[in-house]
Amino acid sequence: MQRIAINGLGRIGRASLKIILGTPEEVDSQLPALREMSPDVLIVTGDHSTPAVMQSHSWHPVSTILWSENVRPDNVTAFGERDCTAGALGPRFPATDLLPLALAHAGRLKKFGA
Repeated sequence: MQRIAINGLGRIGRASLKIILGTPEEVDSQLPALREMSPDVLIVTGDHSTPAVMQSHSWHPVSTILWSENVRPDNVTAFGERDCTAGALGPRFPATDLLPLALAHAGRLKKFGA
């Protein structure tokens, strides 16, 4: 239900409300409980970007965090559409690469990229 509200704010051009509702903070509050489950990999992402200035879905990069014990940390300290473009996944990566990256970080592949 919250995801629909956040998405709707982008569609009506209300960027300030999109920031105030703080979906990343809501996810942050759940991370300790998720980490207690000892997942091999944890991914936080969205299904599309909805910039408030466009008031619609767009082609812009989608924020994505991939965490595991095997991850090589980057210097990004915030979760947002602009922040994540500076992360280790790069400004744009094909969504089809996400599952192979998750499997590799979980140690489920014998070899990656061969």
